[in-house]
Amino acid sequence: MSSEQTSPQETADGAGPRPRRLTYAAVLAALEGVALLAGGLWVLVLGLTGSPDDRQQAVTLGITLAVLALLPLLATRGLLLRRGWSRGPAVITQLIALPVAYNLLKADSMAVPAGIVLAVVAVAALVLLVNRETTQALGIKGPGRAE
Repeated sequence: MSSEQTSPQETADGAGPRPRRLTYAAVLAALEGVALLAGGLWVLVLGLTGSPDDRQQAVTLGITLAVLALLPLLATRGLLLRRGWSRGPAVITQLIALPVAYNLLKADSMAVPAGIVLAVVAVAALVLLVNRETTQALGIKGPGRAE
């Protein structure tokens, strides 16, 4: 391929195609972001149109969830563009998801399957994000490796 005909998966610096593991990590982060956004909007709408015990608390929770959705969505964009900074927010999202999944697993309700799914997604995304191939594709060097 000439320098003018690069594939869509190649970066501007010509570092080659994006590794699949990085793409999968970005997809998982995007799914979490979309789920947070959908949940936030759902709680917000129910808080405004329904009759919650505390309308202000429901609206605040809905807005908070929608704003929190920005973290994994921005991380997704960064991962797809192979930006080194994006791994931090993606990892933080997974670390926050693990205790949430644990609490969902302790519930005696329909929340248990959601907890299982969330735990599996968070662990899988963490494994993909700390993988050596992903780290190299993002240009992240380990401590003491200023090459």
